[in-house]
Amino acid sequence: MSNRITTLFNIQYPVIQAGMIWCSGWKLASAVSNAGGLGIIGAGSMYPEVLKTHIRKCKNATSKPFAVNVPLLYPNVEEIMNIIVEEGVKIVFSSAGNPASWTGFLKEKGITVVHVIANTKFALKAEACGVDAIVAEGFEAGGHNGREETTTLCLIPMVKDQVKIPVIAAGGIGSGRAMLAALALGADGVQIGSAFAVAEESSAHPDFKNRVINATEGDTKLRMKKLVPVRLLKNTFDETIAQAEAEGADAETLKQLLGRARAKLGMFEGNLEEGELEIGQVSAMLKGIKPAASILNEIWQEFLTEKQRISSLEF
Repeated sequence: MSNRITTLFNIQYPVIQAGMIWCSGWKLASAVSNAGGLGIIGAGSMYPEVLKTHIRKCKNATSKPFAVNVPLLYPNVEEIMNIIVEEGVKIVFSSAGNPASWTGFLKEKGITVVHVIANTKFALKAEACGVDAIVAEGFEAGGHNGREETTTLCLIPMVKDQVKIPVIAAGGIGSGRAMLAALALGADGVQIGSAFAVAEESSAHPDFKNRVINATEGDTKLRMKKLVPVRLLKNTFDETIAQAEAEGADAETLKQLLGRARAKLGMFEGNLEEGELEIGQVSAMLKGIKPAASILNEIWQEFLTEKQRISSLEF
């Protein structure tokens, strides 16, 4: 398949693996890139020196393009950006912040820049900043989410009608059917998080992966809307937050309940009750822990099958 996304990143399939904290190390990124997609190292859970190690290991593990995701509110963002330049990373996905702060710097270094947004307002701002593409993420997605709670089904066509740069759909996409639907809505490619979070190469704790693949419909909820909305799996911590929100807890109270390193505790260390378990609604459809290449191949084959089925329908 050849389109604006495969051409932009020089990849085989318009499938991007999301840069998820505590899941997206060099093993997952290189596996996805080797399979024909675009793997991403998630810098959000890495100290600068740790990121440098992951970038170097990823370069040794694949000759294919890969990217680094950088939350722009990261406290060491300047050091992170300098490492990215020094290590010769060619693609950066930015999120959680103003793309105007770093897009120009990265573009001057010849780096392709993609920014993650959750509404049309910020899609237009990102385009005006000069990014090469955007990820439009619907509220089905795991982890941090848009305050508007706009679903992928609505977000993609709204954004597509407003911008000229390529649009990558994210949120609720974990199958070939969902990928086909996203492209039908106008997306040029898809970004997939939850399905790769449970891949064999994901750095997430095995207990977290097993909890995800055993999730059922309704097991995730959007919480902490007074801080930054985040989609979580149900557990003791989630229940604590839900009760606090029902009682009218303010942002400061929620911040204290969240504490520090809560996502690391759950997703990386495997504390399934007190940890923060970030995952998308599509978790209810995930049924196994498989190699990243198998996940990508299954999605692509289903995409082709469903595309053929739709094209054969008589209207």
